[in-house]
Amino acid sequence: MKLRLSVYLDPALMTQLTELARRQRKSKSLIAEAALESFLTPDDDDRREAAITRRLDQLTRQGERLERDLNISVETLALFIRFWLTVTPSIPDDAQAPAQARGREHFESFMKLLGRRLSRGQSLLREVSVDKPGNGRPSEPTPAKSDRDPSPSR
Repeated sequence: MKLRLSVYLDPALMTQLTELARRQRKSKSLIAEAALESFLTPDDDDRREAAITRRLDQLTRQGERLERDLNISVETLALFIRFWLTVTPSIPDDAQAPAQARGREHFESFMKLLGRRLSRGQSLLREVSVDKPGNGRPSEPTPAKSDRDPSPSR
């Protein structure tokens, strides 16, 4: 069922409507209805703008996550450096060479562990993510056996 609408048009516009209806062999009401529908529905520009807006919102969220992750990384590194500088005693000159060799071994073990975690797609950042549900606090990760430092104990 269609509803009736009375509309006043300029004589020039009415002439254009009449001519178009005659050429297409359709009623003036049908032509006017199609024109109104086209006018009232979003056109390509509106759809494109909406798509761009959605993409910009998505990029903004990604940028915010990157900034958050970078802040976590920087804070973690700063805390580690402060802790390391606080608890690491000075090494006498005669013990420097063995300590450096031991340090290289530990670093190699660390790099192997890092390579394994990255190849499996594991991320410590995801384990301690601020976005995890529960009390608004990061969860406490339980390291898997394979994630523990494989280097010999001190």
